[in-house]
Amino acid sequence: MTLTEELSAWAAGASFRDLPEDVVELAGLQIISQCAAIRYGAAHPLGRRLVDGFGEPLQQDSRRSAYVLAGLGSWLHFDDTAFAGHLSNSTVAVPMAYAAGQGLDGAGLLTSVVVATECAARVTAAVTLGPFRGQTAAYSHVTGAVAGRLRGESVSADLWADALGLGLGLPPRTVVAGFLGGDSKVFSAATPVAAGLDACDAAHAGFTGCRDLLENPDGFLHAFAELPVPGAVTEGLGERWHTRTTSFKVHPGGPGMDTAVDCGIELYRELGPVHARDVESVEVATSLYTALVDQWAQQRMRGPESPVGALVFALPYLLATTLLTGELTVADFAAPALTDPERWELADRIRVVLDERMTYDLFHSLVPFGQALRQAGDRAPEWLAGFGARWQGDGRWLVDLVGELPPPSRDFREARKVTPSRVTVRLRDGRTATRQQDVPVGGVGATDGTPVAQLVRDKFLATGGRKDVADRLAELARVPAQELPGLLQAALS
Repeated sequence: MTLTEELSAWAAGASFRDLPEDVVELAGLQIISQCAAIRYGAAHPLGRRLVDGFGEPLQQDSRRSAYVLAGLGSWLHFDDTAFAGHLSNSTVAVPMAYAAGQGLDGAGLLTSVVVATECAARVTAAVTLGPFRGQTAAYSHVTGAVAGRLRGESVSADLWADALGLGLGLPPRTVVAGFLGGDSKVFSAATPVAAGLDACDAAHAGFTGCRDLLENPDGFLHAFAELPVPGAVTEGLGERWHTRTTSFKVHPGGPGMDTAVDCGIELYRELGPVHARDVESVEVATSLYTALVDQWAQQRMRGPESPVGALVFALPYLLATTLLTGELTVADFAAPALTDPERWELADRIRVVLDERMTYDLFHSLVPFGQALRQAGDRAPEWLAGFGARWQGDGRWLVDLVGELPPPSRDFREARKVTPSRVTVRLRDGRTATRQQDVPVGGVGATDGTPVAQLVRDKFLATGGRKDVADRLAELARVPAQELPGLLQAALS
């Protein structure tokens, strides 16, 4: 069997009774959290424009609904992450959009979400060591859309293989200038979701996909990865559950910056509002990944005129906002907050510096890179050297820093997302305050703080979600088919 055929056979045969209890629980939290992200996105002016142009989140046309849900939930970076990828914009959005038409009950919806998450995560993991990751990995949502729709239709493994082969044969490819420099980021999940749903329609109509598309030397993995890891697609199916690596976002904003925002909230509680006039300096020590993402965003920043696509990756703006207000919300990405000169003056005083120990810890954690590097084995130094060169000269410094990696995880039960930050604020009156966070609040492997189920519930309620709806979503496995459409409508209204 080819990789596509093996993955398709597993996905077509998976049922609710095959899913571990903790995986089902995490999928339920994914749904609640993604509903909150969608509500957040709809509250922003860009989200309202998306609804004006393409319709309400839930509508009779399931395909159109999936498109809108994917767009609303993605672009503020308030969507959850896993190893590997920002998946819920397809793996949750598509099953929700199709649930009523497919007659799914709560257990059926959960099954579709888990199967879609596992399929999308595995394909994404196989090309994680490449030029695209996170929300720039548009192909994640082609797979997520195919799996999220077909699991609810209970079709044959052959049709699955055709749909995946068709969708991944011509996947969208992110153009960085558009992703950061305008409003294209709003469609970074919606466009590949549409491509995946088109592939399903084509497979239903009898079109065939290339069965060895993934591993073929001229195929998908070699086109999208500098260092393909084909084993990631199928190894440990039914045992290594990627859903267990889900990290739940409690702030909007880009990758690796959650911990800096967490630190900013704690410093606000200690110091009160931090005004630029009172600050000598603010330093953020962080890993290579976060430093590179911020550097990437700064090229597109234009103060209050900055595109939201760049703004959500700009660490100084995110942290300045948090130090001033004690929080980071959707309102901070639109006027009048965006035109507040105080936060821009404070952002100008924030310096991002590379911390080598944090970089070591990043690559030794399973998420977001460690598992892929472990599966790459003795080929990993090749990719590390290229990644390190993006920061300075000869990338061998990163190979030497990371050193030997442990073996791949067997089942992800020990997964941690280590994306550290240390924020140091020096005030003109001589006071200095420092906070460090290694795993973000809500991140997989966090060992302190509020339980993740409470964090997700609070996230939903903070968007105006109703308590009774949150309660019912928390027991989704027992929701009958006739109740589910109304529950989802209430969750998104």
